[in-house]
Amino acid sequence: MKQTAEILHEYGPFPGIDQVHGVTFDGQRVWFASGDKLNAIDPASGTTTGAIDIPADAGTAFDGEHLFQIAADRIQKIDPRTGRVLSTIPAPGGGSDSGLTWAEGTLWVGQCRERKIHQIDPETGAVLRTIASNRFVTGVTWVDGELWHGTWEGDESELRRIDPRTGNVLEQVQMPPGVGVSGLESDGADRFFCGGGPSGKVRAVRRPRQDAKADGLDVSS
Repeated sequence: MKQTAEILHEYGPFPGIDQVHGVTFDGQRVWFASGDKLNAIDPASGTTTGAIDIPADAGTAFDGEHLFQIAADRIQKIDPRTGRVLSTIPAPGGGSDSGLTWAEGTLWVGQCRERKIHQIDPETGAVLRTIASNRFVTGVTWVDGELWHGTWEGDESELRRIDPRTGNVLEQVQMPPGVGVSGLESDGADRFFCGGGPSGKVRAVRRPRQDAKADGLDVSS
């Protein structure tokens, strides 16, 4: 059974921004990549609170202290206070990478058209393991031990919870027609932040209720 996404809030479009790529959350601000900069917004008000001029054409992540940003074939580690790039590591897809998130002391990187999610060493970029998906991977995030990724093929886009051991789909949340996911991050509670690609928007989507799963609404396929 598929669930339909409940969009809680739309942020943007923002002046001068025509693409949203990666999205992350630092506990207070939502950061999103827009090609030539990282932008920060206050999710309560939707106002822009800052920006870092830096190449930013795919996934974005936050480890509790630093931002990580994919730019072409590399992943940059960034001090969010100064905007300075502290180090870089190779991206596993060599330029075909999409989503990015931090969990378990490692980075998780989506490869869109290859339909893969890699867990990598954040110091070296070495691939530690790879999970296969059966759909394009357009964003990736962890929350409460659950691995979710975004998909977007044609006019159809979903959030999918998958088994991190097998890649099997455990839960699907379908976005409205014409609404795609181009980056994904959890707020650690009941919201997902989703990049909206060429809409220039970021959307907050309600995470499926945990009590609903306990009541038997969880699905497997």
